Amino acid sequence: MNMNKKIPALIIGTTTIAVATIGLKIYQSPSIAQEQPAIEKNSTEELPDQVIWSSESQAVVQEAWEIVNSRYVDANFNEVDWEAVGEKYLKRPYANQEEAYEAIKEMLKELGDPYTRFMDPEEFKDLQIDTSGELTGVGIQLAKDEETNELIVISPIEDTPAFEMGIIAKDIIKKIDGQSTEGMDVHDAVKLIRGKPGTVVTLTIQRGEEEKDYPLTRTKIEIHPVRTRIETTPNGKIGYIRLNQFNAQAAKDIEKAVTELEKEEVRGYILDLRSNPGGLLNASVEIAQVWLEEGKIVSIVERTGEVESYEAEKDALTDKPLIVLVDGGSASASEIVSGALQDHQRAILVGSQTFGKGSVQSVRNLQDGSGIAVTIAKYLTPNGTDINKQGIKPNVVVELTEEQLKALQSDRDRIGTLDDPQFAKGVEVLTQEILAGN
Repeated sequence: MNMNKKIPALIIGTTTIAVATIGLKIYQSPSIAQEQPAIEKNSTEELPDQVIWSSESQAVVQEAWEIVNSRYVDANFNEVDWEAVGEKYLKRPYANQEEAYEAIKEMLKELGDPYTRFMDPEEFKDLQIDTSGELTGVGIQLAKDEETNELIVISPIEDTPAFEMGIIAKDIIKKIDGQSTEGMDVHDAVKLIRGKPGTVVTLTIQRGEEEKDYPLTRTKIEIHPVRTRIETTPNGKIGYIRLNQFNAQAAKDIEKAVTELEKEEVRGYILDLRSNPGGLLNASVEIAQVWLEEGKIVSIVERTGEVESYEAEKDALTDKPLIVLVDGGSASASEIVSGALQDHQRAILVGSQTFGKGSVQSVRNLQDGSGIAVTIAKYLTPNGTDINKQGIKPNVVVELTEEQLKALQSDRDRIGTLDDPQFAKGVEVLTQEILAGN
């Protein structure tokens, strides 16, 4: 594929779009859409002539059904009779938009896919928050576990209330301000969690067999996607780059960081993708190209079996040894980058098993201002590995104990230092690579 061609800004983040309203940057924005349409308009898509819509509400339900029917990644619709679902919901009369919206949610729930979801106009508007803006929330990203149907934390964002209070990836949210989350839609959870800065929301978290209340004060959150520093070792300087999310600016910031570290004559790099929940597909491709001289980065497979591959087609910025740090909060775009670098033996992965989210969503706007996110494809690593629900196993496994995690979260300055066990192991492995290359 010609990398000069613009890549659609598809969403490959781990969770519901609406997580932005509780303290994450949205992965699509009006400014992005001008160049790389992330939100597809349906105005030119014709629906069957035989369908006679008796109301605008019915039309919206019909429109949502048609989008899934034509775009969903699995032609068997996860063993659901989608035609029968249409018969069930498209013939109903709907008195108002609210009834239609509930019908769409019920309809999509039958797919059993937590990433295919409906957004009312307010939620859809949240999707379009500019990626450079401030966010108000507590700093967590949520998903619904496909097997248990429970609300889980993908990862807390650094320098946020959730991170500071010790919430970690894979925590289960059992209650929000005392209200049970059993059967709760992620969007509904988001509405309960978000609120005015300075107000408090209490999340009841289950970790293992223990449940604990976490009172979190909502605040304005600024995301700084890239942080760098130099680790000086007896064998020379090491460049450390921590990437928190794959937003529209991430690739440029990574390129700038590597360029500056090259001037410092570092001997190798550690790229930290821990607790990075993903983001834009094009950002993952561009960041992988910083390190890869050639070869496939990722393949996108649609339900027709059509495969679109993204290749490294420009000079890498460095060929120096590279370690990538990953953990259970590394998902989606993080897994694309780490999988590509691992498959090409360009980097050694250190840490713990990644999250395992290998699907791609497209966002479509509906005629009444609402929207729908539909899983339209899955992605494979260069070796053809489908990591969905499996994750990527690091070359060097370093599991952190709960005590070590708490220590890092209570003192964030330790992250990416020799007091950070996964980073320390990364330095050790990188030093061996540097010495072996002499």
